[in-house]
Amino acid sequence: MNVKFWGSRGSIPVCGKKFLKYGGETTCLSLTDKDGNIIVIDAGTGIRNLGKEIENKGIRRIYIVFTHQHLDHILGFPFFTPLYNAKNEIIITGCSYNLDSICKVISEIMKPPIFPVKFEEVYAKISFIAMKKDGIKINNLKIVPIELSHPDGGLGYRFEENNKKIVFLTDNELKYIHPGGRSFDEYVQFAKNCDVLISDADYTEKEYEIKKTWGHSTYIDALELAIKCNAKKFILFHHNQERTDKQIDLIVEKCRKIIYENKIDMKCFAAKAGEEITI
Repeated sequence: MNVKFWGSRGSIPVCGKKFLKYGGETTCLSLTDKDGNIIVIDAGTGIRNLGKEIENKGIRRIYIVFTHQHLDHILGFPFFTPLYNAKNEIIITGCSYNLDSICKVISEIMKPPIFPVKFEEVYAKISFIAMKKDGIKINNLKIVPIELSHPDGGLGYRFEENNKKIVFLTDNELKYIHPGGRSFDEYVQFAKNCDVLISDADYTEKEYEIKKTWGHSTYIDALELAIKCNAKKFILFHHNQERTDKQIDLIVEKCRKIIYENKIDMKCFAAKAGEEITI
């Protein structure tokens, strides 16, 4: 499996010289299996550049898996170039176990006066498949969902291929259970012995004192999850919209220090746009 980050910022896209290293685009990842089949995860503003690459490569069948319906995760969808190519087939799933929710989200964002092109007017063939509680299979990948602890709900995922596991838990509050969410221990079990854990690490501990119940985790709580689930690689994700490159670097250094002092065999870094990981 190969995972590439196209956007790792939370809440709203940002720009400027203080945000160049990690990027300012909101959530979007691509996951490629051993045969080159591609899955898109979320449609934040990062999906715009991903769409260009997909078109350049001539990929005609594209799967999109959504975690939830908040704006920063769907904002880029109307700007996804493959939508406007009649040769393409796009299959959409996720958000919840209810097909109506994801259909409604996608169609609503492409309605006047929000966007001038209606969803019904795109050229690509669009279809929807339901996410199942025990998971679904897309090409070579098994995708297993878990309910996120986040306002309005959502789903995190474990992607499996050839005994390799990548776990993606963004927009997830580890130390507070929202309606429909899971406990910290349940997330530990879900991510147990994963090769890569990509986890929401939006807040510092000081920020969390004010923003508890807002649906995001501290980087310390995310690190604790990574340690307890015995992840091989821990990637901090959903960078706060105010967090500069230097501040993210400092957070990574603090996490690495804790890992080193506790003699834990785990690599740690922060997600940055354009970066790829192959396992």
